[in-house]
Amino acid sequence: MKKPQLKIYPKMITSLNGIIQGGVSVKDFSTVTEINLNDSEDILNNFVDSGIGTLTDNSYYFEAGDKLKIAISFLQHGLPLDEISIALDWRDFEGLTAEILSSKNFAVIKNLMLTKPRMEIDVVGIRLGIAILIDCKHWKTYSQSSLSSAVQKQIERTKQYVAKTPGSTAVPVIVTLHQDKIDFVDRVPIVPIFQFSSFIDEFYGNVDQMKTIETD
Repeated sequence: MKKPQLKIYPKMITSLNGIIQGGVSVKDFSTVTEINLNDSEDILNNFVDSGIGTLTDNSYYFEAGDKLKIAISFLQHGLPLDEISIALDWRDFEGLTAEILSSKNFAVIKNLMLTKPRMEIDVVGIRLGIAILIDCKHWKTYSQSSLSSAVQKQIERTKQYVAKTPGSTAVPVIVTLHQDKIDFVDRVPIVPIFQFSSFIDEFYGNVDQMKTIETD
């Protein structure tokens, strides 16, 4: 049986701020989201009717991952990706990046841990023999120096990944919350989340412009 579709209300994106693990009342949800009580109750019931969260003793209970499920549903309804991303925390931001890759038929690994030296890669997407290694930066603001530092660290992670993955080809990428357009630092793409989907669509046509690291 197909799950009901979420209804979309005005100010719907702000409802993400009220999706808290554990129980939340309509009043608490309304206070956090600044959505009136009637709409808050309708929205919460709509989430439960759509299979997200449960209602017990006048409290709505959500699990880890429920906020991301709602965010993905918002995307499917055409709500703005950049506004949705702001309402997510860093872990959900990584999950959203992974979901976009998965929707484009990439094999996806989240939070890949390398050892000796110990390094973590936020999201790995693999397709057509090339791995995209992504560092997700859910920064509200950042300086050029912090961005350059993030790029160098991601290049080093990519080198370690390739060294430990025989026959691999990998491209380091930084995905950011805020930025006007796709930019490059040391040939590493800096991609704003709202352009990430189109970046992936055009990735294989532009890969020769990016830093590519291969097994020696």
